[in-house]
Amino acid sequence: MFSPQGPSLGELCVQALSSVERGYDLLAPKFDHTPFRTPESILDGTAHALSELGPFRDGLDVCCGTGAGMLVLRPLCQGLITGVDFSAGMLAQARSAHPDASWMRADARALPFAEDFDLAVTFGALGHFLPTERPAVFEGVYRALRPSGLFAFPIGAPPPLTSVAHWAALGFDLAMRVRNAVWRPPFVMYYRSSPLSAVRDDLTAAGFTVTVAALTALGRRSDGSPRCGLILARKPADAHPPATPAASDLA
Repeated sequence: MFSPQGPSLGELCVQALSSVERGYDLLAPKFDHTPFRTPESILDGTAHALSELGPFRDGLDVCCGTGAGMLVLRPLCQGLITGVDFSAGMLAQARSAHPDASWMRADARALPFAEDFDLAVTFGALGHFLPTERPAVFEGVYRALRPSGLFAFPIGAPPPLTSVAHWAALGFDLAMRVRNAVWRPPFVMYYRSSPLSAVRDDLTAAGFTVTVAALTALGRRSDGSPRCGLILARKPADAHPPATPAASDLA
């Protein structure tokens, strides 16, 4: 499906009826041949915007998947670049594609880092967390960053109510809610669960100072507003050291 190298419809059905972790373990070998991988245009736009704010020393890709975010971190970071994900299958693909990076298997809701990084990014992962889980993710990223560290990720503008994209996303989310109501284990993936206002509030509550930069290279909507923005969440320079000990088992 999607390309000759991509998963079949049957394989996608098996994934969808699995847990998030098991589903991505199964999909990992063919993930980069699906539309689910972050497009190069978003990676390039993010890297260009962040290049004006760097350079950075050490970088972290949260929910790294097969490692596409390394294409953003590598030219921006002068030190160690690390990816973290809870799917062993996705990490195996990432490690093969980017042997120069470090990789760790961990739950993004309980990141085991403390002031280890200057830049953190994530791409396409927020839909895998329920709104009640998102604060724990942001608090973990906050702890992982050094003072003045930056957490950055793209966020799309909501499509117009009259657009096909709006109704497709709504239909997908409704289908996933029905699936999770009648089938276990749940597969958490929602396109409409992370609106900008809620994301900004959760980042602010975690301690970040939040701004949004327009990624104008990705185009504009009919009303002239950008199709995509880049969240820039900055940890204060005078932030107190976290209680969580620094991770020492990066692999």
